[in-house]
Amino acid sequence: MAARRAASSFLSRRGLLAKPPADSLLGADNARRLLPGAVYRFSTAPAAADDEQPIKPPVEVKYTQLLINGNFVDAASGRTFPTVDPRTGEVIARVAEGDTEDIDHAVAAARRAFDEGPWPRMTAYDRCRVLLRFADLMERHNDEIAALESWDGGKPLEQSAGGEVPMAARCMRYYAGWADKIHGMVVPADGPHHVQVLREPIGVAGQIIPWNFPLLMFAWKVGPALACGNAVVLKTAEQTPLSALYVASLLHEAGLPDGVLNVVPGFGPTAGAALCSHMGVDKLAFTGSTGTGKIILELAASSNLKPVTLELGGKSPFIVMDDADVDQAVELAHRALFFNQGQCCCAGSRTFVHESVYDEFVEKSKARAQRRVVGDPFKKGVEQGPQIDGQQFKKILGYVKSGVDSGATLVTGGDRVGSRGFYIQPTVFADVEDEMKIAQEEIFGPIQSILKFREVGEVVRRANATHYGLAAGVFTRSLDTANAVARALRAGTVWVNCYNVFDAAIPFGGYKMSGVGREKGAYSLGNYLQTKAVVAPLRDPAWL
Repeated sequence: MAARRAASSFLSRRGLLAKPPADSLLGADNARRLLPGAVYRFSTAPAAADDEQPIKPPVEVKYTQLLINGNFVDAASGRTFPTVDPRTGEVIARVAEGDTEDIDHAVAAARRAFDEGPWPRMTAYDRCRVLLRFADLMERHNDEIAALESWDGGKPLEQSAGGEVPMAARCMRYYAGWADKIHGMVVPADGPHHVQVLREPIGVAGQIIPWNFPLLMFAWKVGPALACGNAVVLKTAEQTPLSALYVASLLHEAGLPDGVLNVVPGFGPTAGAALCSHMGVDKLAFTGSTGTGKIILELAASSNLKPVTLELGGKSPFIVMDDADVDQAVELAHRALFFNQGQCCCAGSRTFVHESVYDEFVEKSKARAQRRVVGDPFKKGVEQGPQIDGQQFKKILGYVKSGVDSGATLVTGGDRVGSRGFYIQPTVFADVEDEMKIAQEEIFGPIQSILKFREVGEVVRRANATHYGLAAGVFTRSLDTANAVARALRAGTVWVNCYNVFDAAIPFGGYKMSGVGREKGAYSLGNYLQTKAVVAPLRDPAWL
């Protein structure tokens, strides 16, 4: 069963985007041999054609209300908002619209659950067992969760079912394993005192997740918070609330006490701002744009000075050295950029290629982009679905125009696919210069910008010349070059001869304006713990 496989990378599920062997990278010919479920041919899948009806998703939308204190309830105002199918622009369902009053109710429920309820007072092992049961339920309901994720967000079903649901379950198991391994220490003092250092849950955590990976971001944030014994108020993105509501119901089925997890769909300026400003919230975690991250820091500071972790935007360099196997580099760079319709904060969106292989790389990148299959994400073999919504669709096409206007060479793509929904052609620009808008700003779409460089020192300097520092990739056969460049790049993650590898234990986060703190791994536990020193005198101690 696919849901039970080890899930270490977005790019290694069901053979769709196979992880390269340890001793060599995956060449283009081997990619076709190893990827039986993928389709490598030009143009769009028939399901994207205007005269075909989109495939009906094999799932029923069961949960559209707010989850507060263990119950699904309407918003206090009675208002709802539509969540839209990006394949057509049609409404999937209307979802309860949380606002300030609903955030107040959710925080109050979380506060009671933390201050008076059983969750932080359970044995750590009992918390572990709840999270393990939840992971089992996610796997059991893999197909329904994946269908909701693809329907609401437009990503290929093969990606959701074969990669993201298993990865989310794996993440929850990882943090379940940490629940009974969080402990302090006894430290020696310069005198007759007994000193304990305790690690305690921080309290009520406010969490805001994005629309591009709602299920995974749910796991990345809720997993460590619950493992540490906290209560949570989670605000979903208005574009993609359905999968979080569904899995939250499974978490309660697994035995989570009422009020420990509360889910409030809503909009940033209302529900989001209320959560960030709330005096009853002890900690904030946010994944999204850098601009919104700045606002969240301001709201946290102006309220109760709650600590904040932020995973924000990126403009990640993907560096192809002169010793690279061009076919392998083209395939890896293609995946680094176009994965998830290009809607990935760590996308390799600045492809730096050495001048000696530049022209060959551009031609082969053009051919690979033209083979990329765009279509209904529920159709087998589709690699790229629609963008999330009309706003993002227009923004991406605006960047295409900017690239053309600034003098970059439009190698392929640059237009919409069909006349309905939010499909965009895989797009490749060559002759891109550092100062161009498409090389400076986060596009969050299927636009590959290819830049030329001559020397290692030069490309490191240019790669670092950005406000962002989330991730980077280096493609070379030289161990010395890989080590030197990886250490020189100012980024939270540097992938060498691979990309988008996201094991649960690997920390993820950014330098500079790409964020504060780290998600995943043991590093994220500190986000949800307080450190307390307890000092008491020792009378006639046998030893110090």
